[in-house]
Amino acid sequence: MSAETPAAPGHDEHYLRVYRRNFRAWRGTRPFWAGLFVMLGGLPIAYFPYANLQIGHLTLAMQTAGGSSSLIIGVLLVVLGFTLWFQKHVRTFAGIAAILLALVSIPLSNLGGFLIGFLFALVGGAMAVAWVPGGDADATPAKTDTTGEGGAPEGAADPDTAILKPVVGEPNDLSGTSPANGANGRHSAG
Repeated sequence: MSAETPAAPGHDEHYLRVYRRNFRAWRGTRPFWAGLFVMLGGLPIAYFPYANLQIGHLTLAMQTAGGSSSLIIGVLLVVLGFTLWFQKHVRTFAGIAAILLALVSIPLSNLGGFLIGFLFALVGGAMAVAWVPGGDADATPAKTDTTGEGGAPEGAADPDTAILKPVVGEPNDLSGTSPANGANGRHSAG
């Protein structure tokens, strides 16, 4: 094969399509967008207290005592974002922690990264809490009505919701404390 021989046409596109398909399958099994939003929320919270803004010859530095708390909150949010990507079973904890860190970032780190980081982290945390793993659409067939008239299917009536008929010949003691049932005046909880 010489240098003038072109590569096989469509070879790179095939790998790109396979990669995109695999990435979509991976992304669909976890709260991907929630993790991305939480990570994007952590970056401005951690960045702004250490950034120097140049306005002409004037340097605006916002390095305050809140800089360490901003760095800690920002790094924790980025770690929670990665946790949402790679440990999907802790999504509720990570989502609630992201929401709490976003709320704490308002007083501790320049209004939560000038509200940019706060909003991203808050939305990402809410998305993480609300995310539910999807089920296979083909795995559960649709239920059909077996009665033909609507209502509960035959034989599937819930005994707890059925109308109770009084029992003839039994004492009508609902407290369970009659001597006839052996409780001798004691409640069942005692």
